[in-house]
Amino acid sequence: PEDWDTEPEKILDAEAKQPEDWDTEDDGEWEAPMIPNPAYKGEWSPKMIENPAYKGEWKAARIPNPEYAEDKNMYLAQAPLKYVGIDIWQVTAGSIFDNIIIGDNLDEVNAIIDATWKATKDAESEAFTASEKKAEDEKPAAEESA
Repeated sequence: PEDWDTEPEKILDAEAKQPEDWDTEDDGEWEAPMIPNPAYKGEWSPKMIENPAYKGEWKAARIPNPEYAEDKNMYLAQAPLKYVGIDIWQVTAGSIFDNIIIGDNLDEVNAIIDATWKATKDAESEAFTASEKKAEDEKPAAEESA
């Protein structure tokens, strides 16, 4: 609440005195030390209300399911996959996802990578750099005409 406590946690010690051997030139400006404020109430927190009906942390009821049967092959693909769903959350726009490979043979996957991604990555990188440079060059011209 706004009216809870306007007192600071620490205050200057009013009884503190500057030491006699204090040299402002060498030691700097003297400041009284801070001490705990006896009027400070601390951070506000709501009062805990007694609840006689409290039974502890809630847990879902475990009830038996007579129709349940474990299926060890549930996640095995029975036929070649036709579709793959990928949910992507990104903070910055402009990410491109292509050439997605799902496989079970690393040598085959590496061969596909060599034939697709590795064959085009340098050209794509150069095209991106050129596009960025062009945008940078056009930016000052647009600012001058504004």
